[in-house]
Amino acid sequence: MFQSSPALPHRITKPFEAMGDFNNNYGGTDEENAELVRLNADVEADTDNFENWEKLIRACESLDGGLNRNSSPQALATLRDSYDRFLLKFPLLFGYWKKYADLEFNIAGPESAEIIYERGCASITNSVDLWTEYCSFKMETTHIPHLVRELFERAATHIGLDFLSHPFWDKYLEYETRQEAHDKIFVILGRVIHIPMHQYARYFERFRQLAHTRPLEELVSAEELARYRAEVEGEAIQLGIQKTELEIERDIRGKIDASFYLIFQNTQTETTKRWTYEAEIKRPYFHVTELDHSQLINWRKYLDFEEAEGDYNRIVVLYERCMVTCALYDDMWFRYARWMTGQEGKEEEVRNIYLRAATLFVPISRPGIRLQFAYFEEMGDRVDRARAIHEAVLDTLPDSVEMIVSWANLERRQAGLDAAIAVLRAQIASPTVSIYTKAACVTEWATLLWKVKGSVDEARAAFSKDADAYADSRHFWQQWLDFELQQPTNSEMESKHLELVKRVFTQMCNKSRLSLGIKQDLGRIYMNYLQNRGGKEAMKDFLSVDRQLFGPRSVSLAAKAKDSKENGVVLELDSASRLKAESRFYNYYELHADPDENAQGLADFN
Repeated sequence: MFQSSPALPHRITKPFEAMGDFNNNYGGTDEENAELVRLNADVEADTDNFENWEKLIRACESLDGGLNRNSSPQALATLRDSYDRFLLKFPLLFGYWKKYADLEFNIAGPESAEIIYERGCASITNSVDLWTEYCSFKMETTHIPHLVRELFERAATHIGLDFLSHPFWDKYLEYETRQEAHDKIFVILGRVIHIPMHQYARYFERFRQLAHTRPLEELVSAEELARYRAEVEGEAIQLGIQKTELEIERDIRGKIDASFYLIFQNTQTETTKRWTYEAEIKRPYFHVTELDHSQLINWRKYLDFEEAEGDYNRIVVLYERCMVTCALYDDMWFRYARWMTGQEGKEEEVRNIYLRAATLFVPISRPGIRLQFAYFEEMGDRVDRARAIHEAVLDTLPDSVEMIVSWANLERRQAGLDAAIAVLRAQIASPTVSIYTKAACVTEWATLLWKVKGSVDEARAAFSKDADAYADSRHFWQQWLDFELQQPTNSEMESKHLELVKRVFTQMCNKSRLSLGIKQDLGRIYMNYLQNRGGKEAMKDFLSVDRQLFGPRSVSLAAKAKDSKENGVVLELDSASRLKAESRFYNYYELHADPDENAQGLADFN
């Protein structure tokens, strides 16, 4: 059974609405139509629930007792619409692309099936299974050899280096065997024997046997052949032997065979290097469920190995394989993009990595990869695209403080302080933004006035203006307190400085409905200030704060809260509001950490 994963919200931000065009008539019986209405409602309610999609697909396939070319146009349209939406949502499911192509072949013929194969191979370009099925389909439905060979060669560019690509190469060799094209078989085998892959040895044996039957001119280049002939003739002269042409050819073949064996030994060595990593890959395909930590650890080690080997094409092939299995893990997309950024002249390749991660796989609820994409576009002077990325995320996540602050700083860098403040002002005025997010916007506004404009007074006024409205925000009080603590002072100004710091702390204690634990955290900061920078009377205040925050309930803030409740004043936040009020805000790059190589169990997508 496949369960919906809580880590997959918002990957597609709008519900699928195409089925609404059918007006509850899907080409089946009344009972079937009613069931499809229900199943579509389930899908639209939770588009990440894989099991609901499977039920919908099965129901569509069973319309009219099983669809065929004689089924009603409405039933066929229902099936196609469901498959299109499903594979738009989960494009890496090669088995469903194959099923869809088979259905189209039975319903509409080879041309329609070929369109599905093309779409599928464009969606999952490194699927050995799907390309092999496509090539097999082409073999059976096309009788023009050069068209079939063109498809095989296209496939080879995408999957030919895959460690498990032997089914594809077998199919290619099968086709040329049917064509009795022994010269082409030999050329294909000559390519394959260089590739580290599973079952490499049997390809070499076939190549070696075939080499004995091919003309010398096909085995090596003209220059190599001339060199081997000179060596054989030179050896004969040294031994004082006169060899016949047949004997010379035999000795040349022996030297060529020895050179081929060196290729085999090198391929064997390269295969053995990779075998340990390949043996640990338990799930080489895409699925919506989490991987074990051991699988992610193995992929990282394998990538480390391939990167150290330094072959660009092999590294890309391995990354692409990894990104099928690990498609829902944003840290793997970060790694791929970072590696590609380190390769010269690969800007479009980097952009493609970010696009795939942001538009198909990483849920928008984890916006870090989209921010990185925006910074990449900004770096390349595509500021409008960077801005559009921020806007798109905020359309779905209006309370993403990280995204709002990032957008404001994008505008600050590109258009100046006023543009940055305009972004923050718009969010503060928005009816869809929560009071806690607005509090964070105010603190960022104040910080810009302080650190960019250099106006401490304006920054302090920004904090003070609506302090009552933002009194339940931990972030607001933390930032205001930090602001006052960081102001420069001297012996003459110290008492004034203390007054300003104390005012912030006192207002926080009196006005906010934050939990005692949060007030204690902020209180420790204030107490540290009193101890290190306070004057003669500081310890009086220190002990008062100590009593209120850490004393028994009868003499602490808890007692004051109890009295307020008894007098009819509501001081408690509900649990949902408290979670928002007391949240800390981080930038995605602040949360990056080296993977735990000893982690066990399932690896959460988050």
